[in-house]
Amino acid sequence: MSEQVAPPPSATPEQPHPAPQAPSAEQVPPGGQVPPPAEPETKKSGGKKALGIIGAIVVFVVIAGLKFGLASVIRNVFDKDATADAKVGDCIAELPKVLGTEEEEVDDAKIVDCTSTEAVYNVVGRVDGQTEAQAQAGTACEPFFKEGQDGYLFYSIEPGKTGYLLCLTEKA
Repeated sequence: MSEQVAPPPSATPEQPHPAPQAPSAEQVPPGGQVPPPAEPETKKSGGKKALGIIGAIVVFVVIAGLKFGLASVIRNVFDKDATADAKVGDCIAELPKVLGTEEEEVDDAKIVDCTSTEAVYNVVGRVDGQTEAQAQAGTACEPFFKEGQDGYLFYSIEPGKTGYLLCLTEKA
């Protein structure tokens, strides 16, 4: 048995085409033309609807993040402060040297093993609950430095909040 597909009916009367079946009188609508078969309605599945809603939410969050600075909050969640857990006795890798009252922002400060060749500073003191002004004054670290010893300050404090201050000396 062979199957055949016939071309769609032509709208021009010059090309006759055979009708597969003659419709009965009750099936023919007024005007004598037979309507094409109705295509089944396609319904969205529940999964596609949910995916569309989730997509809209993601787009909204991205736009809100760009507009309201949520990108910095998200970045802070993923870029954890590598020195937040530093304690007395830990060592810190190389930091830029600043003199006097100079300050420099550092993005790559990290705790390293004190036997590592990367270890440059010893943590000799840690003071929590410091404001930015207190940290800049540097008086909180004075008890941790020996007389004649060069001391360095490292702090991580968000503006308007409190944070921690590390008192550092160069590793011998």
